[in-house]
Amino acid sequence: MTSPSNGADQAPRRLILGLGNPGDRYRHTRHNVGFEVVGELARRRSLRLDKLECNTLLAEGSDVTLGMPQTYMNRSGYAARCLVERNDFDPGDILVVFDEVNLPLGRLRLRTQGSPGGHRGMESVVRSLNTDRVPRLRLGIGPEAGEADDLVEFVLEPFDAAERAPVEEMIERAADACESWLEFGPEQTMNRFNN
Repeated sequence: MTSPSNGADQAPRRLILGLGNPGDRYRHTRHNVGFEVVGELARRRSLRLDKLECNTLLAEGSDVTLGMPQTYMNRSGYAARCLVERNDFDPGDILVVFDEVNLPLGRLRLRTQGSPGGHRGMESVVRSLNTDRVPRLRLGIGPEAGEADDLVEFVLEPFDAAERAPVEEMIERAADACESWLEFGPEQTMNRFNN
C-alpha cells in the first residue's frame, strides 16, 4: 500500500546562479557571460528576472530558481549564502555559471566540486558557503596567446565583433548544459559538454 504523496519524494529544488557585474557599463563584457546564460535560460522558460531577494535578481520556475547577484563579482558569495539560508538550498543543488580565462573561447567545463581556480566570484561563493562542493559551469573566454597583458582589464572589456558569433554559440550550449544538469544530472552532462 502506498501512502499519499506529501512532496518528500520530489526532486530537490535547484538554483542556477550566473555570476557577473550589474549595470550597463558591464553588460556585454567577458566577465558577464554567466549573466547572459541565465538570461537565455529565463528567455527559454518565459520567466522574468524581476524579483529582488538577497541582492539578487531572481526568476522562479517550477523546478529551478534562476539568479543574477547584483553584488558585483567579488561579493557573489553574499548572495549565494543568503539564498541558501532563506530558501534551504543544498550547496550541491546550486549550479554557479561564470567566465574562465584559463579555458579557450567557447569551451565549457562542468565540475561538481573543487577549488575556485583563482576566479574571485567563485572564491567568494566557496568561502561564503564554507564548502567547495558546489557545482560550477565554467565558460571559456580565454585570450589567444599574447592577446591580453592585463587580465583584469581583459575580462572587463566587451567581446570583439569577431568573437560575438562564437560567444553566442557558447551561451546557447551553456544553457543547454544547464538544462541537461537539471534533467539528467552532472555525470551525463559532463560527458556530453566537457569536450
